Amino acid sequence: MLGYSVRRLLLIIPTLLGILLVNFAIVQAAPGGPVEQAIARMQGLDMAQDLGGATVDSFATTATSSASRGLDPRLVADIERQYGFDKPPLQRLWLMLTQYAQLDFGSSFYRGISVTDLIAEKMPVTVSLGLWALLITYGISIPLGIRKAVNNGSAFDVWTSTLIIIGYAVPAFLFALLLILMFGGGSGLNWLPIRGLVSEDFATLSAAGKVLDYLKHLVLPVTALVVGGFATLTLLTKNSFLDELSRQYVITARAKGAGERQVLYGHVLRNAMLMVTAGLPSAMLHVFFGGSLLIEVLFSLDGMGRMSYEAAVSRDYPVVFGSLFIFTLAGLLIKLVGDLCYRLIDPRIDFSSRGH
Repeated sequence: MLGYSVRRLLLIIPTLLGILLVNFAIVQAAPGGPVEQAIARMQGLDMAQDLGGATVDSFATTATSSASRGLDPRLVADIERQYGFDKPPLQRLWLMLTQYAQLDFGSSFYRGISVTDLIAEKMPVTVSLGLWALLITYGISIPLGIRKAVNNGSAFDVWTSTLIIIGYAVPAFLFALLLILMFGGGSGLNWLPIRGLVSEDFATLSAAGKVLDYLKHLVLPVTALVVGGFATLTLLTKNSFLDELSRQYVITARAKGAGERQVLYGHVLRNAMLMVTAGLPSAMLHVFFGGSLLIEVLFSLDGMGRMSYEAAVSRDYPVVFGSLFIFTLAGLLIKLVGDLCYRLIDPRIDFSSRGH
């Protein structure tokens, strides 16, 4: 298993390099970059007013043509130098890769802070949101899936399946809007806050008050995040247990007089959990980095998802590439941990033959 882990860790390097190269090439072809935006501001263009329904391409064309009609070429050169666009693309790529090899992601174009500090500032919000969503999803879905498998075909199984399929069919952002309307004072009950992770007077609250305030702010965004993964994991758990319950070793254990609880948790659980563990990496990626984007924007949570969205819109390339690097690295490591969890659950699994 050690050899397999080392090989997987070494494969992370070319994978990261390939993803960075592809995205760097896309960025070079994308119009409306920071240089064009700076030139437009220098020309006194109001992006929101002048663009209206125009595309980013038309904006870039407008900015470039404006520069050629009167902006001092030396000033344009200074702007390009400020954003690092005075060098050829291959040289910029090489400088970026050498910096990334030292875990130096540069500084944000617009925020006046290093990307590393910015990510460290935003990460706790995303991690906090993701951990709660993951704990609640697994804490409810696994017991519910087991009970549905044991009571397969019963009225309980039918109505719970109906509810979770309906929940799965509703997009997370639409469910979030529904929660805001119902419980955030939109047009219903004003029970729960809908902005941030804590209130403005958080520092003045007592210890118990701070905990309560934090939990109240988590209810709506975490609920919106849980819905999709909850349905998938519940049905996966149920189907895994149903598959194991039909196997010969379960029939043999029952024939020898083993109780239903002993059969379920002493024999079936370990084998059935392999399929559930297989879905853990993708569930973690969705909760931490995929589903958090719209949820953070809707609930004004200052986390990694919202930061990445704003950076992409404003063409803040150091932040875009830095967050992409972190997301990709975390995803690869999470998938490796998911594979290793197989071995912890079932020591019979051997990775020594993989990778040849």
